[in-house]
Amino acid sequence: MSSEATSLLGPDRVAAAQAKVARLTGDLKRVILGKESMIEEVVAALLSRGHVLLEGLPGLGKTELVKALSRLLSLDFRRIQFTPDLLPADITGSYILQERAGEKQFIFHPGPVFTNLLLADEINRASPKTQAALLEAMQERHVTTFGETRELPKPFFVLATQNPIELEGTYPLPEAQLDRFTFKVEITGVDRPVLEEILATRIHGEPPPLEPVLDIAELSELFATVDRIHLPRAVGNYIARLVAGSHPNSEEAPGAVRRFVKYGSSPRGAIAIAAAARGMALMHNKPNVGFDDVRRIAGPALSHRLVLDYTAKLEGWNGRRVVAAMLEAVPDVERGLPKTLDAR
Repeated sequence: MSSEATSLLGPDRVAAAQAKVARLTGDLKRVILGKESMIEEVVAALLSRGHVLLEGLPGLGKTELVKALSRLLSLDFRRIQFTPDLLPADITGSYILQERAGEKQFIFHPGPVFTNLLLADEINRASPKTQAALLEAMQERHVTTFGETRELPKPFFVLATQNPIELEGTYPLPEAQLDRFTFKVEITGVDRPVLEEILATRIHGEPPPLEPVLDIAELSELFATVDRIHLPRAVGNYIARLVAGSHPNSEEAPGAVRRFVKYGSSPRGAIAIAAAARGMALMHNKPNVGFDDVRRIAGPALSHRLVLDYTAKLEGWNGRRVVAAMLEAVPDVERGLPKTLDAR
């Protein structure tokens, strides 16, 4: 989208859209206590029409967050409990032989993937073959079965939960699957004040009742507004240098990347940062993306796209820590003359 088109986005429209998003995040914070930054990351990813992978130990509110989103956004919601015996057809649907008008026919029965918001619960407990059933749906927003392609409802989001791979009975998600998630959000435990609040205000831990704050038409209008948030060329340059610097053979790679990263981020990482940074800017009532918006979402956007060397784990490094080192090493504004300029 051109700069002229994005410049037409006035402050009144930005403020009106931000107020709607604020109602959504406010209600989510009533459901999931003490996780403000995590909720902001999830909402920013959704505003960019992306998918989210939630990782954390059982009982930290991952599933409850997704259920709350479906209620607040008035979206059709389906849940798939991933288990080792789950088959791809259990997700996409299959043909079943039925008799109609005296004739036997194979009739397609859509699977749970035909929904607006799909909760893939404990996705890494299913086999890689079953996990791969979501690849086409997440990227192209359609499903192909027996040579016939069927479009998925719009909007379509996958919010998947996974247990840490150190737990028994889990299969690591392949890189191609991870790359289709806009964000990987890591959910940690809560501190004592939050636990006290839960015990004081919630019988059996049940969250408060929720009423929808947006319908599909209003959500579509929000998407259109997010797309018109301006991404300055200097910020785009910063994103490009961050992603290029995630590759160990790049001249711009920081020392942590050269030491611990085998393979850097794909171009999807840069696209994800740019799209989600627009959502983050809107959440903070800004018509333009700033460097601070990029820094806020670089961790969840890039950490799962880095393939680390075995030495990283030995020395206590993970994807988030590498991204933090990249943010420290890569300046906001490129120093020196751009390489595209003729030096003569």
